[in-house]
Amino acid sequence: MSSNKSEPTSALLALDIGTEFVKCALAEPLDPKFRSGKLKLLGVSKSRQASGNMSGGAIADIPGTVASCEEALSELEKHTGLRAKSVVVGISGELVKGNTTTIRYRRDTPNKIITDSELRELLEKIESRAEAKVREEISLETDNPEVDLSLINSALVSLSIDGYKINNPVGFRGSEVLIEYYTAFAPALAVSAIEKVCVELELDLLAVVVEPFAVCRACLGDEVDVDFSAVLIDIGGGTTDLAVVDSGGICGTRMFNIAGQSFTRQISESLGVKPDTAEKYKVNLEDDSLLSDTIINKTTGALSRSLSVWLSGVEMALDEFKNVSPLPPDIFLSGGSSALLPLEEALATSDWYAQLPFEHRPVIHLLDPLSLPDFEFSDNTEDALSLDASFITALGLLRVAVDTLIAAPSPNSLRAKISKLLSH
Repeated sequence: MSSNKSEPTSALLALDIGTEFVKCALAEPLDPKFRSGKLKLLGVSKSRQASGNMSGGAIADIPGTVASCEEALSELEKHTGLRAKSVVVGISGELVKGNTTTIRYRRDTPNKIITDSELRELLEKIESRAEAKVREEISLETDNPEVDLSLINSALVSLSIDGYKINNPVGFRGSEVLIEYYTAFAPALAVSAIEKVCVELELDLLAVVVEPFAVCRACLGDEVDVDFSAVLIDIGGGTTDLAVVDSGGICGTRMFNIAGQSFTRQISESLGVKPDTAEKYKVNLEDDSLLSDTIINKTTGALSRSLSVWLSGVEMALDEFKNVSPLPPDIFLSGGSSALLPLEEALATSDWYAQLPFEHRPVIHLLDPLSLPDFEFSDNTEDALSLDASFITALGLLRVAVDTLIAAPSPNSLRAKISKLLSH
C-alpha cells in the first residue's frame, strides 16, 4: 500500500467504506495540542468497490474490501506524499441503531453536590436502557435475541438541573437532573470486520463512527452552544442515512437500504439495459448532449418509481422521531446520490411530508463541503481532487477523530466521559 518514499505523518485519516466507493480524507489539526477541532484538509481520494464487497451497508468480503481500501489509500498517498497511521472508520447499515434516551433523575440528597461517580452511574444507566431497546429492535428484525452489540458512539444532547440548562453538572446542587443522551449501537460482527480491515491495512483504529453521526459533526463544528437544527440525509450507494439535529443536539439517526444502487437497478430493469449503462443514464440525466430526449424521458420515468419508494422510506424514518416536534424546517442532502435532480425535486415538490410534524414544507439544501465549519482547504482541493458532497461523511469522520483525541488527555473530563466509547 505505502511506498518507501512517503513520509510518515501525524495527520488524521478518515475511511468511508461505502457500497459503491471507498472514500478517504487526510487532514492535519491546526492546533497540534488539540485545544480546538479546526482542521486543514490535505487531500481526498476514492476507489470503486467490487461487487459483493458490501451487503446492506456492512462489509461482506474482508479481502475484497481491503483491496479497494488499498487502492484509495495509494492514490491519496501518491497525491499528498504522506501516509497516516491513525484512522477513523464509518459504519452504516439498517442494523446500526442510534437513539436519544431521556432520563429524569430525582436526587435523594439535593443539597449535596453532583460528583463524577454519580454522573458516571447515571450515564451507565442510560447506556444500559438504550442497549436494551436496541437489542429488542434488532431481535424483532433478525429473529435473533442473542445478537452481540457494540456501543459505537455517544453524545450529550442536553442536560439541565431543576430546569436550568448547563454544560457540566459536576459541582452543582439540585433535586432533579434531566439528561438527553444519544447512543448508537451496531452488531459486534460488523465492528469486528472493520477492525480486521484496519489490521490488514496496518492502520491504528481510533474510532468506529456511525456515519450519520459523522455528518452531524461535520455540520456542527467546534462551537459547543451552536444553534443548528436540521434534518440531514446522506444518500449513498447502498443506504440512506438520516439524522435529526435540534439546537445543536443529535436527536437520533436512522438508516434504510434504498439508495443509489436501487435507482440504478430500477433504470436497468425498466429500460432493459446493463447496470453500467443504467448508471451512465442516471448520472448524465441532465446533459442532453450525452443522452437523447427519449432516453432522458424513459430514465426519468424509471427513477420516479424508485423515488416514490425512497420517499416512503424517508417518511417512515422521520416518523420514528417522536421526541422532536416540530421537525426542523431545513433538510440538508449529502452523499453521492444527493445531486440527482429528480430526487431533490421529489423532496421539494411532493406531499411526502404531509403526515409528519413539520410546521410547513421543509426547505431542501445541498450540503457544500467547502461551507463546513472549522475546515481549511488547500488551494487545489476543489479543482484537482473533485471535492463534492460525497465526501461530507469522510470530513465528519475527521471531526470525530479530533473529538476523540481532545477527550483522550483528560479522561476525567465530562467531554471524555460522554465520548469514552468512541474509540476501540
